[in-house]
Amino acid sequence: MMMEIIMALFWFCLFLPFYAWIGYPLSLAALCLFVGRRKTPEVAPEPVSIIIAAYNEAGHIEQTLRDLLAQPYPADREIILASDGSDDDTVARARAIAATAPCVKVLDLPRQGKAAALNAAARVAQYGLLVFTDADNRWQDDILARLLAPFADPEVGCCAGNVQIPRAGHALSLGDQLYRHYETWLREAENRVGCVASADGALLALRRELFQEVPGEVTDDFFLSTCAPMAGKRIIYVRQARVFERGVDAAARQFHRRVRVTVGGLQSLTVRRGLMNPLRHGFYAIALISHKLLRRLAPTLLLPLLVCNLLLWETGYFYRFTLIAQLLAYAVGLVGLLDHQGRLPKPFRLAGFLLVTLAGMSVGLLQFLCGRRYGLWVPQRNR
Repeated sequence: MMMEIIMALFWFCLFLPFYAWIGYPLSLAALCLFVGRRKTPEVAPEPVSIIIAAYNEAGHIEQTLRDLLAQPYPADREIILASDGSDDDTVARARAIAATAPCVKVLDLPRQGKAAALNAAARVAQYGLLVFTDADNRWQDDILARLLAPFADPEVGCCAGNVQIPRAGHALSLGDQLYRHYETWLREAENRVGCVASADGALLALRRELFQEVPGEVTDDFFLSTCAPMAGKRIIYVRQARVFERGVDAAARQFHRRVRVTVGGLQSLTVRRGLMNPLRHGFYAIALISHKLLRRLAPTLLLPLLVCNLLLWETGYFYRFTLIAQLLAYAVGLVGLLDHQGRLPKPFRLAGFLLVTLAGMSVGLLQFLCGRRYGLWVPQRNR
C-alpha cells in the first residue's frame, strides 16, 4: 500500500511540471491548427502617453528618450518620466532633453516604489492610450506604430510587445535568451487562440479608461495587462513590436530576480484571483492558471519527485532510468554554474540557468507563503 502511494505521488509530481512547461504549450499548438488568424482593421493612429518609471538610470535614460522621440509615429505623443527618488543624474539628464522636447515631462518623485511612480505618471497622462516601457530598453524602427495598431479593434484592451535579448553573454544569460524565445512562441500560440495571459512590463500598451492603480506589492506588468480581461477585453501579443534588453549572467542576480518575480507574481495572482474562474472567464482562466500559476508551483514538486524516485529504485527499469536522468540533469546544471567563463558547451549553461531559475522560484514560493513581500525596487540588481 505504501509503495502504491509513493508511486501515485511520483506520477503527480512528474505530471504537473510536464503539463506546465510542455503539455500546455503543446495543447495550444494543437488548438492553433483549428484557429484562423485575425485581421486587424486600419484606422488613424491615436495620441499616446508613454510612461517610464526609473530609478538611477542616468546611464540609459538619455538614449531611451532619444529613441522614443525618434519613433516615426504620426499622432501626438507625450513621454512621462517618473523618477522614483533617483539619487544620480537621471532627472537632470531627462530635464536637459525636455528643455528641447516639450513633449517630455519629468516627475521628480520621492522614493516610494515602482508602482507609486507608475500611478503618478498615469494620473498626469492626457491621452487615451498608455504605453509602459523600461528605462534601459532599446527601440528601433516603427515599434510604437506596430504596438498600437491592434487598438483599431475595440475589443482589444492591451497590447503586449516582444522583448528579446539579442546577444547572450558568456554565462547564464544564454538561458535568458532561450527563455525569451520560448515565451515568444508560447505567447504567439496564446494569441492565435485568443488567451494571452499577460504582457511583459518592458513594453505594453493599455487603454487609459481600463487603467487601475497598481498596488505596491504586485508585479506591475501582470497587474496592468490584466486590467484588460478584468474589463472583458483581450490582450494581443504583437511580435513585430520588438524591443531589446540585456540578459543576466551572474547566478546570484538571476536567483534573486527569480525570487522577487515569483513573490510578486503570486501576490498578483492573489489580487486577480477572480480571473482564474473558468465559469466566468472561460479559456483565458485556464491559460492564466496554466501559464502563471502552475508554472510557479511546479518547481516545488521536483524535490519530492526525486525522493519518490529514490524510493522506487527497486520497482523497475523505468524508475531507475528516470532517477539517473534527474541526477544527471542536476549534475550538468551544477557544472554549468561553475563554468563562469562559458568554456563548456551551451547545454551546460542552459542547465545552470534552469537550476538557478527553479531554485529561485521554489524559494520565492516559500517566501510568499511566509508573508514576504517586495515594495521598493533596484533594477540594477537584475542586470
